[in-house]
Amino acid sequence: MAERIVVVDDEREIADLLELYLTNDGYTVRKFYTGAEALADIEREEPDLALLDVMLPDTDGFRLLRKIRERYYFPVIMLTARVQDGDKIMGLTMGADDYITKPFNPLEVAARVKTQLRRYRRYNSAGAGESGPREEYDIRGLVINRETHRCTLYGEEIHLTPLEFSILWVLCERQGTVVPSEELFEAVWGEKYLQNSANTVMAHVGRLREKLREPARKPKFVKTVWGVGYTVEK
Repeated sequence: MAERIVVVDDEREIADLLELYLTNDGYTVRKFYTGAEALADIEREEPDLALLDVMLPDTDGFRLLRKIRERYYFPVIMLTARVQDGDKIMGLTMGADDYITKPFNPLEVAARVKTQLRRYRRYNSAGAGESGPREEYDIRGLVINRETHRCTLYGEEIHLTPLEFSILWVLCERQGTVVPSEELFEAVWGEKYLQNSANTVMAHVGRLREKLREPARKPKFVKTVWGVGYTVEK
């Protein structure tokens, strides 16, 4: 069955262009020009990925993203004409998986869609049909299991996006050592580290800490080593 992608953009030419390229890649595309229509459709049938424009006639993409993240964890890529780093960090902090500025090359969008779906499939099917010991870390009440793709904190399940899960898993694998931001980005995103990549990592680590209910000044689990990277201490 073809993977389903929701495109939300009130610029019909852009929505049509994305539909053309994504359909050619074998996806089923559903287009919407308002946030309300898109959210109603998502609630009827959960998609595999969503492309959200930030500027919509009835709402903004950040508000729509917040609504989606209340219930769903499929990848979300934000589309916007805004170029400020603050907007990008806001979207990533709210749970977006990627951020693309307009004007864009539709081939680049299609490539990023493939990357996000590949990552999502990998972490949601981890351990399926495999035998052998469970792959799990238990760190002072924080339990993360790659086979079941579950994370719990003091017995309460923490719902992580695939990117957040991957960040935490990499840090737990390297527990007791500092993982440089460059290594963390390349391990999780699978892309070459660029100048703005540090902001991307910082935003997702911040979101992860919120879900772990970490105090900003003295986090218990994911700690920052300024100028170097991140660590989960033994």
